[in-house]
Amino acid sequence: MKPEETIDFPIRWAWHRIARMYNTEAAKHGGTMSIGYVLLNIDPEGTPSTKLGPKMGMEPRSLVRTLQAMEDAGLIRREADDSDKRVVRIHLTAKGKLKRDLSKGSVIRFNQAVQERLTEKELRDFRAAMNTINAILDDKQLFV
Repeated sequence: MKPEETIDFPIRWAWHRIARMYNTEAAKHGGTMSIGYVLLNIDPEGTPSTKLGPKMGMEPRSLVRTLQAMEDAGLIRREADDSDKRVVRIHLTAKGKLKRDLSKGSVIRFNQAVQERLTEKELRDFRAAMNTINAILDDKQLFV
């Protein structure tokens, strides 16, 4: 089977191109795609740090490094939760909100470009296919 005949090749190929595009755009503003992704997933009232990784599908080690870099850059601050001091909430700083708006703009522009070129049916079919692929990936018995 040729790589271009597999299911994973076009997904990987497209994802690498998307990641390069977002990283190039983020670099113009001193960031990375990972930082932009985290910025977009922090709720206005703050997000518990333990909820961010699962929410984004990010590995804990990568998330810890990214959060530390974001804190060092003044994009986020960590605060103990008012009702449960064991919980640490991640909040955006004013600088973080500005960078989130830049990230959001990039995501919107890319999505608009795709939506302008695909029909509603193509978008529905794409989402349905990706949902099916994710369901297959959830099958823990896949390679047993």
